[in-house]
Amino acid sequence: MKLVTFDRKDDILHMGALTKDGRNIIMLQAGAAAMTGAPSPFFTDMLAFLNGGAAARDQGLAVVDYVTGQNPPDAVVSVDAVRLLAPVPRPESIRDCMAFEQHIINTIRAVGLKKLAPVDEWLEKRLGPGKSLAHRVNKAWYERPIYYKSNRFSVVGPDADVRIPAYTRQFDYELEWGIFIGKTGADIPKKKARNYIGGYTIFNDFSARDIQMKEIAGRLGPSKGKDFDTGNAMGPCLVTPDEIPDPYNLTMTARINGEEWSRGTSADMYWTFEDIIAYISRSETLYPGEFIGSGTCSGAQGRGCGLEMGKFLKSGDVVELEVEGIGVLRNKVV
Repeated sequence: MKLVTFDRKDDILHMGALTKDGRNIIMLQAGAAAMTGAPSPFFTDMLAFLNGGAAARDQGLAVVDYVTGQNPPDAVVSVDAVRLLAPVPRPESIRDCMAFEQHIINTIRAVGLKKLAPVDEWLEKRLGPGKSLAHRVNKAWYERPIYYKSNRFSVVGPDADVRIPAYTRQFDYELEWGIFIGKTGADIPKKKARNYIGGYTIFNDFSARDIQMKEIAGRLGPSKGKDFDTGNAMGPCLVTPDEIPDPYNLTMTARINGEEWSRGTSADMYWTFEDIIAYISRSETLYPGEFIGSGTCSGAQGRGCGLEMGKFLKSGDVVELEVEGIGVLRNKVV
């Protein structure tokens, strides 16, 4: 299922499932009431759905089949008649990782090596990755999946405006995707970690790069480089794992004002979500509704953010992130 949270432009939240053509939404609570004669506790909101686990997914599929076949009144609404919000408007937590090797390499070259970056790229091509400066100064990254915690109150959804913080002159997008935890657990082994994924979505971790670079020079952060209102865009939907049997073979692209700036693939994740879940859950319980981002998708096909290319966003830009099997997350920068 492709699940969405929406309102009818009246600030009353509903959840539903997109029809196959993506033009309509099956209102799961209305469908459940028509099918069983009573509302379901699973469909009050997306957090309730994620807490419901397999039972919620099974009931959701049953409601979709029922509404599709029986067409009960008031159970379907047009996408054009509603406002889509982030699938989980307020996640239980947000952790964002750096799972793509090439992103950290490109960033080291852009920020640390600067004019020496072309020389370092030449070294890599001639002598192999292990001989380049960017790889050699980055040994800690290969030891464990590194992440930071973000502000769960600053989440916005598709087509929402994203406001540039007043204090930055280098505003950036990041081509990412992520998962929502769908099952409570601690000390989760990697081989069982996929069972704890409740759904996938697209994530744009907007960043104030000039501020971020100043903060991490102090060996802590990022803080205001990442934390500002509207800074975490998610959507357009939450896709249940059965819809994406091979999550590490998805094309990912970013377009600015219709022009493609970034292209990559989830196959280039050095650290998989299973690796990340196993690491984060060491002596720590994970709960349904917690979000984990992949970090910026960079690899052989392209660079996943403006920092890596030396160009940044300006007011009026429209940023579109697309991930195969999920959809398009579109936001306007203001």
